[in-house]
Amino acid sequence: MALQITDDGFGELLHGDKPLVVDFWAEWCGPCKMISPIVEELADEYKGRVVVGKVNVDENEDLAIEYKIHSIPTLLFFKDGELVNKHVGAASKSMLEEKIKMLI
Repeated sequence: MALQITDDGFGELLHGDKPLVVDFWAEWCGPCKMISPIVEELADEYKGRVVVGKVNVDENEDLAIEYKIHSIPTLLFFKDGELVNKHVGAASKSMLEEKIKMLI
């Protein structure tokens, strides 16, 4: 299951020992609801190798502003604390999995 990430807990995850994938989403977003099951599957499949989390942009505006999230869903891919990839909009599981594999 994907972690629920907040403005306060993000820094600790970002500088952790595993790559990080963050799904920026909102309750009212149709495309976000479409990819949510995929994000959850990937969180389970890559557990222990990659941290997968979700940020609700309505509840965590600081992170959305910091990473210039203008459209959702937006997925950010971090390795060693650095942003290395980004995907905006709905995506297939295979497309997201390919980006995750590049992290590990």
